[in-house]
Amino acid sequence: MLNELIEKRKKILAESEQHKNRRNELNAAASKYAKERNALNNKTREYVEEAQTNKDLRDKSNNEVQSFKDRRNDLNEKANEFFDEIESFKKEHGGVKNRGIKELQKQIELLEFRQQTEVISTDKERELIDKIKQMKSSVREQEAELEQNKEIKTKITSARENRKEASDIHAKVTEMAELAQKHHDLMVEFYRKADKSREEADAQHRLFVEAQETADAEHKSFIACQKELRDYDKVISGLRKKTKKVKVTKEQKAVRKEAEHIFKMFRAGEKLTTDDLLLLQRSKML
Repeated sequence: MLNELIEKRKKILAESEQHKNRRNELNAAASKYAKERNALNNKTREYVEEAQTNKDLRDKSNNEVQSFKDRRNDLNEKANEFFDEIESFKKEHGGVKNRGIKELQKQIELLEFRQQTEVISTDKERELIDKIKQMKSSVREQEAELEQNKEIKTKITSARENRKEASDIHAKVTEMAELAQKHHDLMVEFYRKADKSREEADAQHRLFVEAQETADAEHKSFIACQKELRDYDKVISGLRKKTKKVKVTKEQKAVRKEAEHIFKMFRAGEKLTTDDLLLLQRSKML
């Protein structure tokens, strides 16, 4: 029975080692998943911060665009007021018969916008350029005629200055609008990266939880095996003590029996050896 218990204990010990090794492997894997998850979470935070920075810069640029637009519109409105006064003067004094300067300026701006934005053939573009030149020439002619009047000349100069300043500000509007779009695109890109790294972090977290839970289960099995080993050790130790006690009792009986035989020899007056005397002393018969 003792040998059978010892064999069973060996199996439990091997099983315990398996659970311990598996638990350690899973804990190491869980630690790795947690480290990767934390790194990805840090990346996510960095991407979100970058996205927010670009969002703020985009909003700032958009505010500047609106501010420049308001300024540009004010200048164009002032220029239009001067052109309206010029047109009124022309009508009152039977001015130039061609289209008004204000109308020509609008047409020129429209044609220049078409030239910059539309895809047209070389011949069409040449025709467009020539037309713009003719219209600008007509404006100059009308302005030259009108500038003979000092008051009107002052208004034309003011109108030109307002137009030029409005044109310069429009360039800033375009520049700020492009910058706002750039920051908007960067914001979207960083949010996209943040979403991706967040998904990857969530995946690593799921692996971490799974490994940790499995490691906990292996640890519980290891602890159960350890308890079972202690139980086996108690039983085996008890059996060994009992076996040893039985063995000692048998030896004592044998010594006792031999001592009684020697004691009979002693009483009969037979000569005893030193070993015989020691045996009688050990058995407490002397």
